[in-house]
Amino acid sequence: QVQLVESGGGLVQAGGSLRLSCAASGQTFIIGAMGWFRQAPGKEREFVASINWSGLRSSYADSVKGRFTISRDNGENTLYLQMNSLKPEDTAVYYCAAGKGSMSVNPTNYAYWGRGTQVTVSS
Repeated sequence: QVQLVESGGGLVQAGGSLRLSCAASGQTFIIGAMGWFRQAPGKEREFVASINWSGLRSSYADSVKGRFTISRDNGENTLYLQMNSLKPEDTAVYYCAAGKGSMSVNPTNYAYWGRGTQVTVSS
């Protein structure tokens, strides 16, 4: 029903920046809140940030607050994550997620997922 494709990952030095994008296609009119999650090797998937349908409300994990900014362009059906002051502990596969309802830190509340994009931060 909804397809999500992430892009923008890569290798960056500590202190650097990356901008992730997530292009949505299909039945995009059913999408409500969207979010970014990440999973490092050997760890569980964790919440990074979420944004409501209008883009006026957002929420962040404490570990990225003040460094990452989530935004969306509904006209372009695209979600973004601007990541600044990157740290080696930010290294993970980053996943885009979309749900039909309101913002949530719980991954089970998101019905649609991309395949992920690798972000590697070197020290």
